[in-house]
Amino acid sequence: MSKPFAFKQFTIEQDRCAMKIGTDGVLLGSWTTLNANVYNILDIGTGTGIIALMLAQRSIAENIEAIELDGDAFEQCTENFENSPWSDRLFCFHAGFDEFVDEYTEEEPDESELYNLIVSNPPFYTEEVSSGDIARDNARQHNSLPFNELLEGVSKLLTKKGSFSTIIPFKEEESFIKLAAKFSLFPKRITRVKGNALTEIKRSLLEFTFTKQNTLINNLIIEKERHQYTEQYKKLTKDFYLKM
Repeated sequence: MSKPFAFKQFTIEQDRCAMKIGTDGVLLGSWTTLNANVYNILDIGTGTGIIALMLAQRSIAENIEAIELDGDAFEQCTENFENSPWSDRLFCFHAGFDEFVDEYTEEEPDESELYNLIVSNPPFYTEEVSSGDIARDNARQHNSLPFNELLEGVSKLLTKKGSFSTIIPFKEEESFIKLAAKFSLFPKRITRVKGNALTEIKRSLLEFTFTKQNTLINNLIIEKERHQYTEQYKKLTKDFYLKM
């Protein structure tokens, strides 16, 4: 049984979720740009609800919606939302992304009804992998949400001046950016993440908008040595982790 994960301002129950709390979700929830104009947020494939909850803590957005396909994860996410200080602003839908997009765009939505921030920590193992746990494999393999389907849906649901943030394996970065351009989404900011100074780049945090511009690129190193976190990582996550 997985223990609840306590953050400074909320607690996540995760025993019914295939994907447990991990560094990727915390990175994306901390790193995503939030400005005062963000009022309508969507978290695609929310799992435990971690990223939506982090954005609720960080923002005054009136409406934060999440979608989750897996039934157990959806129920647990809903409970995590209800037990948080921001339950009046958080909503979870039990749906696949494709059906959600189809329903949302059936009658052409007004710009004010679209999302001005969309986030996703998508499933990303392109190769077939099996851990013996079907729910976990579905959550990790991007067959259940191909990148082109993700980007096409985002392009339909995002306001003209909105932004989309995601985290993917670094090896997928170049192809993902090329694919995004087909949907008129262009990188505004990229942060490449390494476990420590000696390891290879493992993840890419990416922020897209509909505007072509010079991309701000930097690196983030998580640890100096085992369990000794860099100042950069501490600064990013200090509002969430109990021991930061």
